[in-house]
Amino acid sequence: MNKNIKIAVAALLILLGLYMMIFTRNLGWGIVIFLLAAFPILLYFKNEYILLAFWQLRKQNMEKAAEWLTKITDYKGQLHKTQYGYFHYLLGLTQAQDHPTKVEPLMKKALEYGLNMKHDRAMATLNLAAAAISKGRKQDGQRLLEEAKRLDTAGMMTDQIKMMKDQLKMPTMQKHMHNPNMRNRGKFF
Repeated sequence: MNKNIKIAVAALLILLGLYMMIFTRNLGWGIVIFLLAAFPILLYFKNEYILLAFWQLRKQNMEKAAEWLTKITDYKGQLHKTQYGYFHYLLGLTQAQDHPTKVEPLMKKALEYGLNMKHDRAMATLNLAAAAISKGRKQDGQRLLEEAKRLDTAGMMTDQIKMMKDQLKMPTMQKHMHNPNMRNRGKFF
């Protein structure tokens, strides 16, 4: 649903509540209608599809989360500006296992639009670091890992960061494929 329609519904409910309270003297029903007007206002700032996608991610159900995100066809028309970053962030998380090449531009957009929570920014930079390491950009990956470690104040991603740092220490086989001595390294001693 378009975000402007939600505001129009909320305005109509507020006007109906005022009418009920002033002209018909039904204070109880007027208050109930005012409370009902809070839902479209809440859904204006926090989109229902993004909330449902977060809920499915919490249950580790990536397919359902991706289904809810596909219902957002025009994110600039359906979402508030503060939700643009989370839309791209959730798209990146749902596509991380199936399409790892599509994750990097989505996480860059998510960080560009802005994420409110530090651990979300840490997860996005960790995904960017993984993409940089997989493409062979070790210095960029190291910088992004340090930034992710700085953002992870709760310590939720220390194991993943440590694993990525260990992966950085290992030599890449692509560099040593042309050197025959490096291919057989460790074979005789």
